[in-house]
Amino acid sequence: MAPTPRIEPATREDLEAVADCWVALAREQRDLGSHVLPEPNREAILETLAGHQVAGGLLVARLEGELAGFATATVERGTFALDANRGVLSNLYVKPAFRSQGIGGALLEAAEAFLADRDVEVVTLEAMADNEAARRFYRRHGYETYRVAMERSLEDENDTHSKEER
Repeated sequence: MAPTPRIEPATREDLEAVADCWVALAREQRDLGSHVLPEPNREAILETLAGHQVAGGLLVARLEGELAGFATATVERGTFALDANRGVLSNLYVKPAFRSQGIGGALLEAAEAFLADRDVEVVTLEAMADNEAARRFYRRHGYETYRVAMERSLEDENDTHSKEER
């Protein structure tokens, strides 16, 4: 039987290692079309992760003592009144060596429990359109598409218009 991951709130001592994981996640996302630059954002993500850590929404997975992944979750605090309390799962990452061992599911479950304890009724998240593995994972856990983001490059607008006219 495979060892069970331990999911727990991150400590301050975990922040550098989690930032390393975030940089790896951002690097993977670049291959899927993300515009987020991994290394240039390391300091900014360290600050963001520290905020999540203080609020309790930075969770880490450990397998046999080694950091295997992390998740960040927050209660949405927006400008508009909503008919449901929403939470946001902004990151969920498992190191490649630890994938397919139930760690992602355990992190997701812990993040949802964290949000439920704060009276969240609905959880939102984003996945890259080309990341079929992530989208499949979230669908298996009951998530459905509810908003679609679209983009286009303005680098060569004349080329785009000429394609549309054909």
